[in-house]
Parts: sequence; C-alpha cells; structure tokens
Amino acid sequence: MNARRDMLISVIVSTYNRPDALERVLAGLGAQSAQSDTHYEIIVADDGSTDATRETVARCAQASTVHIEHVWHPDEGFRLAEIRNKGIVRARGDYLIFLDGDCVPQHDFVQRHRQLASERAIVTGSRVLLDETLTQQVIGKKMSLADQGFGFWAKQRLSGHVNKIAPIFVKLPDRKWRDVEQFKWRGIKGCNMSAWRSDIERVNGFDTSFTGWGHEDADFVARLANCGVHRKLGAYATEIFHLWHREQPRTQASPNQERVKVRIADGTVRAERGLAELAS
Repeated sequence: MNARRDMLISVIVSTYNRPDALERVLAGLGAQSAQSDTHYEIIVADDGSTDATRETVARCAQASTVHIEHVWHPDEGFRLAEIRNKGIVRARGDYLIFLDGDCVPQHDFVQRHRQLASERAIVTGSRVLLDETLTQQVIGKKMSLADQGFGFWAKQRLSGHVNKIAPIFVKLPDRKWRDVEQFKWRGIKGCNMSAWRSDIERVNGFDTSFTGWGHEDADFVARLANCGVHRKLGAYATEIFHLWHREQPRTQASPNQERVKVRIADGTVRAERGLAELAS
C-alpha cells in the first residue's frame, strides 16, 4: 500500500480564547471528505484559554468521528511556540500540519497537504482573508465556508469582504515550481504549514526563547532550511479561510526579525529552547 497515503497525520490547531472561531475550524476538520482523507487526528494546542475553549473542544470531540485531544497550559502571556511544541509531543503522527484556530479548512485540506508531503520539505500554505463583516456572519450563522459555491464567493470578492477567490477553486498539482531552494521571507504563514516529525525534531521544534509576536515561524523555517529541508509552496492546493481578528502588538517583531537574520547567516539549526527543553 502507498506509505504516504496510509501515514497518520496530526493536525495541530493553536488557539487562544476564541472558541467561536475554533468551533468553525474543528467543524471543518471534522468534515474532510471521506473519500479524500480519514487517517488523521486533531490536537488542539491551547495557549491558556478559559473554560469556554475547553468546553468547545469537548463538545466537538464528542460529535466528531476524528480523534481530538486538548493540550493546555496556563495563561502566562503569548507562548505560541511552547504550546505548539507541547502539541508536537502529544501528537502521534509522523507528519504534522500546523493550523491556527481561526483558519477554516476546505474539505480536501488534509488530503492536499498529504499529497504535497515530500522528503526533506516543509509545505507553507496560503490563505483567503475574510473581513470583519463576513467573519461575524460566518460565526453568527455557523456557516460552512467550504460548502459555499462560486456565486457566493464572487459576491464577497466584489463587495470587498475577501482578498481573493481564485485559489478556492483552482487546484494545481505538485510540480517543480513549488520548490523554494533559497530562504525567502515572503509567504511564510505559520497559520498553515506542514512538515515531517523527524525534521521538526532535528531542529528541536519551535524556539520558545522568542518573546512576543513575530517571526518565530520564519525562524522555524529558516532553521529547517539550514539543515537541508527546503520550503515548498502550498498555494493553489492548501488554501484556508482566515477569519478576521485584531492584530497582535508587534513591539517585538523587529528584534525577532534581526535574530532570524543572524541565524540564517550563521547556519543555526537547533532551537535554543525547544522540544528537548520541555522536560527540563
């Protein structure tokens, strides 16, 4: 049998105090086309949310045919890298997809990541951005975005409620143009990416020494590149619907970016504080 087709995939969904959006994401993951992909699990990596999120996960897990687990740690500020690492430890899959808890997948999302999975590669996907008005409609009506047709999306695009619609409908195959041989900042979206567990462990996972919002995803991709794992574009295959949210404070973005530049230059591979340090 095809090893890639049969491998267990773990979808690690990071979240913080947004249970209404998370419910839409888990509903989307639970509604992956039966013919597309069934061999996957969901790990909710919760960066210290209140009980409302725990209750949402429990309710979705009870209703889902897909195995869902909830990993939580106390709210001590923005600790996305650490909770992702804890999700990695809990996950059983050999291949891991990282998805934000406000990014709703299409019905073939897991299948598309599986198809693009290749040796020594990390797939970085892209997204359709929804504005606040459409996001409120999706949440309020519990709308299934993946079930909406071209007419709906054409109207949203003409009304300015989304930034693009072509990748929702146009799916391109795995070809050489997807391979990014040199590190590039553009297009790295930590809200939608996937990689092999073995490669993630080789670089010691995400680096929790980064403080505040900004560029911990680029650091992760850069360190993978430093050990020979190239980036692969997931655009026009793995598109997600990114629900609107207020922007995080970006006071640490510039210092974090400078740290990544240094690591690109010096060839750093392992996270300063990552998976290995969780137990210490």
